[in-house]
Parts: sequence; structure tokens; C-alpha cells
Amino acid sequence: MKKLYLLDANSIFYRAFYALPHFRTSKGELTNAIYGFTATLLHFLLEDEPDYIAIVFDKGKKTFRHQEYKEYKATRPKAPDELYAQIPKTKEIISAFNFPIFEEDDYEADDILGAIALKAQKENPDLKIFIVTSDRDALQLISDRISVIMPKKGFNEYEEYSADVLKEKFGLTPQQIPDYKALAGDASDNIKGIKGIGEKTAKDLLAQYGSLEGIYKNIDKIPGALRDKLIEGKSNAEFSKRMATLATDWPIKFDLKACVITDFNSQKIKEIFTDLEFKTLLARFEKFKNGTNRQLTIGI
Repeated sequence: MKKLYLLDANSIFYRAFYALPHFRTSKGELTNAIYGFTATLLHFLLEDEPDYIAIVFDKGKKTFRHQEYKEYKATRPKAPDELYAQIPKTKEIISAFNFPIFEEDDYEADDILGAIALKAQKENPDLKIFIVTSDRDALQLISDRISVIMPKKGFNEYEEYSADVLKEKFGLTPQQIPDYKALAGDASDNIKGIKGIGEKTAKDLLAQYGSLEGIYKNIDKIPGALRDKLIEGKSNAEFSKRMATLATDWPIKFDLKACVITDFNSQKIKEIFTDLEFKTLLARFEKFKNGTNRQLTIGI
């Protein structure tokens, strides 16, 4: 089965910026986020040997969620300018690898990841899709042919989430991720959920009734104070679920053939890595280029 890797660039980029030392070139250019993203890209090229790769960026603009909910993600601090300054060079590296970049004005990166993954899954029955992200919203996309790869402790350590792993670790199915956030909220996105309902209660309710809708269909079976909280918080729960559900049903332009791993601009990659003083990454790139068992057209 062929493998498509979808990389959440912003997620990888932000994590690298805060996890790695703020090292600079001899000219004083800060490069830790560029290095972290590129190291991650080469890690998957070398270790997992994907057949296709696509990169997704979040434009950082106001989306339909911000229009519906002014406080959406309002508690997140603004990223420093030193982080944003490293994005153009990162995109230059991606372009030298000839990997397509996807970003949209009206959708967040996880919506784009979802739209691509579901479209690719539908149109390519012999394709396995791996989404690389630290955003847990993506866990709702898991299926028999879609896995989510999330970072563990340490920078280049990852764990693959299938439906079985998700159930074992969190006690939820992929379809229950938005229901869970509807009940317990999500502080990172400033999604409120229902006041007074925490992680354990939310999971217990979903284990018994299956979904948010199932809970309210059986509201009379739920005892006392908990029932009162659910009734009082119903509109908040329904709104929170809408905010937590990824928007995937829209006509994204995606061509799997454009994601095939071929046509590197090898000379350009070497020039960028040399300019950024990425000696270790240059060696890894050479290892991948020389060791791949695919027929690549290496551009110069």
C-alpha cells in the first residue's frame, strides 16, 4: 500500500522553535525552527519512506470559527516575530524539495489536513495516509487508512495513533473527539464546553451514551446535579462541538500525483543547507538521496 504523509508545518515549526536551543548561524541568523522542521522532514523521508508528501500551513487569518466566536483561541499568546521570520526560508526549502504547500484563507491547518486526507482516502483505495501534527483535533480523522503521528517527549520521537491506540490511551473513538470537547472544553482553543464537567465525567458519559446527541436523548436517565449541568449547558455544548469539529466537506484542490517524491532541486537544497550551516542535515539529505530505492529525477 502506498503512503501519503501530510505534515502540519505550523505545528512542527512552533514545537521546534520552543523545544530547540535558539542557535544562530555565524552571521547571526536565528535558525532553530527552520532546523527543527527540516530535521522532521528528513526524519520521515529516511525512516518511513513515504511515496507522497504534502505540507500544510496555517495562514493565521481569521476563519469561520473566529466569525462565529470572537473569543476563539483568544487566550493564546502571539508568537514572537523571531518565529515568523523563519517561515520564508522554510518554504524555500520545501520548494527546493518540490513538495506542494497547501494554505487557505478561510480554513485552519487541521481543516486542510482533514479535507486532503478524506479526499485522498476516497479517491485512492490503495493509499494509507499519515498526518504528522501535535494538534489533537486531528485525532477525529483516524480511520482504517488514516493514522495520526504525534510527538512524544524529546524532539524527534513520535507515536502513531490508530483507532485502537486512541481508545487505549484516551478511552475515546475518533468520532467522539468533538463530543468530548463539547463536554469538557478545550482550553488551548478557548472552547468552553459545559461548566462543571471535566475529563473523567465527559469520558464516562460518552462511554455510556456514545455521543453528545446520545447523552441528550437519554437525559432523563442521568441523575440529579449532573443532569442539571447538562441541561443548563446544552447550547454551550452544541456550539462547542461545532467549533471542535473539523471542516472537511469543501472542494479542496488536491492532486496526489503532485505529491510524489521526485524532482528534488538537489543543488538548491545543498546551497540553502550550506548557507544555514546545517552540516548534519546536509549529510542526512545526502544519505536519503543516495540511499533511496526509488527512481528519482534529481534536479540540478
